[in-house]
Amino acid sequence: MNEQRKDILGMLAEGKITVEEAEQLIAALERDQPPTAASPTARPKGKKYLRVVMEFLENGESSRLNVRVPLQLLRAGVQLAALIPAPALDKANAALDKSGVPIDLTQLKPEQLEALVEHLDEAIVELEQPDGHLRVFCE
Repeated sequence: MNEQRKDILGMLAEGKITVEEAEQLIAALERDQPPTAASPTARPKGKKYLRVVMEFLENGESSRLNVRVPLQLLRAGVQLAALIPAPALDKANAALDKSGVPIDLTQLKPEQLEALVEHLDEAIVELEQPDGHLRVFCE
């Protein structure tokens, strides 16, 4: 048994987390384990970053925005969201909705994010304008 699993079980035994939270953490650990070479389901490594590149003219000068977000950061965020208490999620959902972002954080599941990440390999968004262009892709 690895050290992280022992820590989770220790927190459960001490009453610091619930059984459901312990199950979620252990499931997250298992997902994050690198596949072994002998594993028949081992997949080749996919894309690691979500990139947003924008070049535009502003007051006659060329400007560039280049953002690279690790996909692992998105995965970690979803896993952490599973540990947020329901009342806090309700407040966050209300604030998002009030700001015009109708997202229900209680529906965000790690499995859904993995499906999204798999399909990001195929997705490229490009916008060409006379004063610049925008490109969103994975690498």
